[in-house]
Amino acid sequence: MKKAVFSLFSFILSVCVSFADKDVLELKGGNGPGEGKTIVLVSGDEEYRTEESMPMLAKILSQKHGFDCIVLFAWDSAGKHIDPNNQAGVRGWKYLEGADLMLTGTRFRRPSEADAKHITKFLDAGKPVIGIRTATHAFTGGGSFGSKISYGSFGPLVMGEGWVNHHGGHKREGARGVIEKANAKHPILHGVKDVFGPSDVYGIKKVTSERDTILLRGAVTKTLDPKSPDVEGKKNSPMQPLAWLHTYDSSGGKKGTTFCTTMGASVDLVSEDLRRLLVNAVYHLTALDVPKKADVAYVDPFYPSFYGFIRDKNFWPGQDMQAEDYGLGKTPAAPDPKGTPNWPFRPVKKK
Repeated sequence: MKKAVFSLFSFILSVCVSFADKDVLELKGGNGPGEGKTIVLVSGDEEYRTEESMPMLAKILSQKHGFDCIVLFAWDSAGKHIDPNNQAGVRGWKYLEGADLMLTGTRFRRPSEADAKHITKFLDAGKPVIGIRTATHAFTGGGSFGSKISYGSFGPLVMGEGWVNHHGGHKREGARGVIEKANAKHPILHGVKDVFGPSDVYGIKKVTSERDTILLRGAVTKTLDPKSPDVEGKKNSPMQPLAWLHTYDSSGGKKGTTFCTTMGASVDLVSEDLRRLLVNAVYHLTALDVPKKADVAYVDPFYPSFYGFIRDKNFWPGQDMQAEDYGLGKTPAAPDPKGTPNWPFRPVKKK
């Protein structure tokens, strides 16, 4: 009897430990090259739906490649539901303490002074960072990550570039990845040939071949159709850098490596080779051999909503999304924002 009671207690305790922090999505890695390494994936942006893409990437990285993954979300001020519009709402920065890599897609976040200390410690250790889309303007406000890196300078100093402009026509012109010939044999490009996204190409000023390793440039396309031809003229001459490696100097004096791509809307990640580019970057930045063609098939179906700001104050309370709603075996599908163009090049959940 005592043995049965003890077993039941152990089971309840294990369940409680597994779900002790409802604010984050934790996915344990299985067997794979990434076994023993932890990635913290940070969502939290008003426009490009990283609350959808980060769990999807975490599933691939954990279930197919062995990495332990922890996904952070932006919550409403009361912590009742996920709310990407709350710039101060990201919870779980403490998990960076045990992380080997941070993969972030935040936009203008405002971490507290206490949370900033976790980010500072991570950067001061020279640990690697992968940033997608709005990571060039990941933070805003008066805080800092040590003496050298203010919230506003995180993009230029850590990722290699800050916010410049929309170089392509927003919601009208797409982005096609073009491999930089000088770096075509770089391991991050293993198996990467066809990268396309309906998010437009960002303008870039600071990233140069002299100080960074440019892997892809972004061709502006005439439409959002993946088969669209490139636009002619000055927009693509020269093409803007689209993905690159950068070396950052932390406030603590150590150097670290970052990989940044200005693609990364959730609908961009319908592109298999864009997913592969990111998985390859995870391998490379965690000092693992990059597979010749990494498996990046979805673990669960992925139904990305189109990018765009959601101004309706009742939207996120009405969705009432919790971290566990993005977990294994679950396939959430959010409605597109108002003003979304027709884009039939993605899977759609059947009603």
